[in-house]
Amino acid sequence: MRNGDVLVVVSQSGPTASFFDAITYQPLGILELPSEPHELCFDPEHRVLYCTITYRSGYYDENSGRAHEIVVIDADAREVVDVVDLAPEHGPHGLALDAENRRLYVSVEAGPAGPGGVLVLDTKTRKQVGRIDTGAPGPHWFVITPDGRRGYASNKEAPFVSVVDLETDRLVHQVPVPGSEGIAATPDGKHICVATPKAGLDAPTSIEVIDTETNAVVRTIPTEGLVLPVHITSAGVLLIGESRFAGGSPFGRQEPGRLLGYAPGTYEPLGSVEVGTFPLTIASSPDGTRAYVSAVASSTVSVIDLETHRTVATLPIDRRGEAGAHGLAYIPAGRGCLGS
Repeated sequence: MRNGDVLVVVSQSGPTASFFDAITYQPLGILELPSEPHELCFDPEHRVLYCTITYRSGYYDENSGRAHEIVVIDADAREVVDVVDLAPEHGPHGLALDAENRRLYVSVEAGPAGPGGVLVLDTKTRKQVGRIDTGAPGPHWFVITPDGRRGYASNKEAPFVSVVDLETDRLVHQVPVPGSEGIAATPDGKHICVATPKAGLDAPTSIEVIDTETNAVVRTIPTEGLVLPVHITSAGVLLIGESRFAGGSPFGRQEPGRLLGYAPGTYEPLGSVEVGTFPLTIASSPDGTRAYVSAVASSTVSVIDLETHRTVATLPIDRRGEAGAHGLAYIPAGRGCLGS
């Protein structure tokens, strides 16, 4: 981490993006956004943030209509510089960047434009250059392997993870798992870790570890509660955000969530720490020493020291409705910034 680094947090029903100094955690400003922003992705070449606008209001299972925009934010000026209209595609959510090939991948829900899939955008022109059918109506999160050759989409409504070839833009495999949520790739590209099942589905909660050579599940990590966000740090540490409810039922009163860590390769437990209510997104610093956990129900971001498993800061995120802190992005200082 360096002086000048910035943490950005989206408030879903704010609807805003809040900027914080990544060292001191002091607020740097708030940017108004269209309703309802969900996920963030930082493009270091163009120094912009991509933010998906997923619904007009509400959330996946209950909304007043699906949106179809990606807002482009100048990360240094902290202002909106473009709005990419994806219509007739709708319900954009997951974002994955292939910086080397200047491709931005965006998951979209089934609708007038076709079945659920992943759009391919050119990051220089911001124009759509492709579309990949994932074989499922609700692909939600999407991740690519470090070599940019394969992509994996978690599917809320289908009993499999979709595997797509990014050189041919085709669906090539389906890995059987219950309806899935968060998904992440290890830095060496050997494993994909995905949370199962979808919230509300009656199945054992776990993280499934997929071998990218065979596209088979090679390990199951049981969890006590429902897990939505999954993240893997630059050091290969697997982080998951577990929601907890009174009585253990997803229909009970929500209680503070937990961040759990697992060792690279072996997936042995490293520890856990309490975070906000209903953790939804996890990010980490480039050096892998800090984790950031946004909790949508409490509308907070917990900053966790991954060496001590202690909370070093809790950032309150403004909201104007039921849903609060959601998407996260870490922005390393650019050229000309102090400490760069």
